[in-house]
Amino acid sequence: MFSSRLVHSLVPAAALVCATVSAAAARGATVDDLLAMQRIAEPAVSPDGKWVAFSVRDTDLDANRGRFDVWLAAVDGGSPARRLTTSPDADTSPAWSPDGAWLYFLSSRGGSSQVWRIAVAGGEAEQVTKLPLDVGGFELFPDGRRMVVVLDVWPAARTIADSVKRDEAEAKNKVKARAYDQLLFRHWDQWEDGRRQHLFVWTPPELGGKADDAKDLTPGLATDAPTRPFGGMEEVAISPDGKTVAYVARVGTRDVAWTTNTDVFLVDTSGRGKPVNLTAANKAYDFSPAFSPDGKSLAVTAMARPGFEADRQRVVVYDVRTRKPRTLTEAWDRSAGGLTWSKDGKTLFTTADDVGNHALFAVDAASGKVTTVVGKGTNAEPRVAGDRILFLRDTLKMPVEIFTVRPDGSELHQVTRLNDARVKAVQWGDYEQFSFKGDKGDTVHGYVMKPANWVAGKKYPVAFLIHGGPQGSFGDHFHYRWNPQTYAGRGYGVVFIDFHGSTGYGQAFTDAIRNDWGGAPYRDLMMGLDAALAKYPWLDGKRMAALGASYGGYMINWINGQTDRFKALVCHDGNLDERLAYYDTEELWFPEWEHGGTPWDNPEGYTKHNPIEHVKNWKTPTLVIHGGNDFRVVDTQGMSTFTALQRKGIPSRFLHFPDENHWVLKPLNSKRWHDEVLAWIDRYTK
Repeated sequence: MFSSRLVHSLVPAAALVCATVSAAAARGATVDDLLAMQRIAEPAVSPDGKWVAFSVRDTDLDANRGRFDVWLAAVDGGSPARRLTTSPDADTSPAWSPDGAWLYFLSSRGGSSQVWRIAVAGGEAEQVTKLPLDVGGFELFPDGRRMVVVLDVWPAARTIADSVKRDEAEAKNKVKARAYDQLLFRHWDQWEDGRRQHLFVWTPPELGGKADDAKDLTPGLATDAPTRPFGGMEEVAISPDGKTVAYVARVGTRDVAWTTNTDVFLVDTSGRGKPVNLTAANKAYDFSPAFSPDGKSLAVTAMARPGFEADRQRVVVYDVRTRKPRTLTEAWDRSAGGLTWSKDGKTLFTTADDVGNHALFAVDAASGKVTTVVGKGTNAEPRVAGDRILFLRDTLKMPVEIFTVRPDGSELHQVTRLNDARVKAVQWGDYEQFSFKGDKGDTVHGYVMKPANWVAGKKYPVAFLIHGGPQGSFGDHFHYRWNPQTYAGRGYGVVFIDFHGSTGYGQAFTDAIRNDWGGAPYRDLMMGLDAALAKYPWLDGKRMAALGASYGGYMINWINGQTDRFKALVCHDGNLDERLAYYDTEELWFPEWEHGGTPWDNPEGYTKHNPIEHVKNWKTPTLVIHGGNDFRVVDTQGMSTFTALQRKGIPSRFLHFPDENHWVLKPLNSKRWHDEVLAWIDRYTK
């Protein structure tokens, strides 16, 4: 809003009225605007390339959750998108039948997650599978006659029915104690219960199968491994001839808590023979298998260094017959995401962080030459749609919508406009990228966002956002938890820096944070903030708040011991003591890599940049937030942070979400989070 102090007394009354009306009509973004957006995901292109099905999440505030439905749109944008399903809970993961007449999807209607389908021409949805266990994911065979489904089963059970009996016995057992003989005993936000994800082939009754039964392709898988072998269905691929399934698993190891080794396996869909480990020679991560159109090659993304979860992901193509690998992108200093083949098998499409954006790229399958298709904004999930590439796209001013582009990057076209009216109702903060000389003389990038309704000549308080990871990026992306627009909408100038350790600037830049958590990244942040204050004089360097989560939360605790330049701090799910955090967390490979070993073998790695060593210097008012189900950064770290602040007499507040994990996901919890955070920084900066 314009301040009356900025209106000169000689401005005519009519002009003043116009300015007041204009200012009142242009409101900045709030958490309610984020919750109102329809969130598009999971695009699936029809066999003829003319239609795209996708899932849409609407926020149900009364139920305090998201509700998902399947939608349909013409790829050429010739007709508006329309909703195909109306579920009381969740319809997701659309997949086309080979003839394009049916859309299959996962639905939780009826209390169990099963595969359903609906005719594209219209009509009521009908249930396809009637398995006694929830279906966690599925993929249709190329001929559409069978499907691969993912089920959680007890590895020792010989049949699905045996697993169901074990489930029933566990549910009836009045003793709820848990006992473990090895790590991992809990992961992310769940306690391990002994069940594992297995792949099954489901055959419809008309082809001799049973609606309530399926054939296990991976019997006994992971009987001695405490991790779940699959991620999502992006880690499963079916060969074009339907004879082979590729999947990602971490199997048969007792060191899963401190190793990053996953492998891609091939298994015969007939159930004959044992799975074959295609990537056994690589002891680091292997991900995202994708068969070429002729089935002769399998592309994967692979890291090279064991124990490092943020190593560069190279594109590697395996000859399915000889099983020999060929690395395509060794010369490309970016980390490839998921992979999609062109119809002729000559190109692989992928996405990667790139200088504060998440860009869409084309990789020549013969030479490995990489070409940028769409460089700006955040672009994801490319799909082939006729002679165009369809993908999801968002920016700091636009939530995800579906776009298409030609493979050479020309003729960018927007397909969906689900959120146009909601976007137009908000005055978004303008933003731009800037760069500066950071630590070691390297060029470091960041963004500055103006407050909504920015007025030249006026000074604005600063919200300084610090990303997590630490191997991550705060870029041109419409985020639903850390969206800079909610601060710009509150009247803040927003600054966010991709410090050393961030992704999208080459692997050496990402690697630089190892053994240096409080060194170069901290100096980059302070130098970047100084550069922004010098370049943008409307930023008020005397009224600043710093906020961060995960590694960003760690950095807030580190900042509190290093400087008092901020009026307020917000620490979300941040470590106070890196030594004790090692013993609390579940994925031990992460601190072992970041700090150069275990705390007993390399104690210096855990103490030289440990926030707890500098609590004596703390003096800045701090809001501490933590999730009770966060097993990555355990909530006792937040409690310890709050205890230290209180004992030192520093103004502080502790906000605890017992039903949230490392993120705040429930809509009403998100509203409370934003209300608390904005009220806290308002108190000290306005």
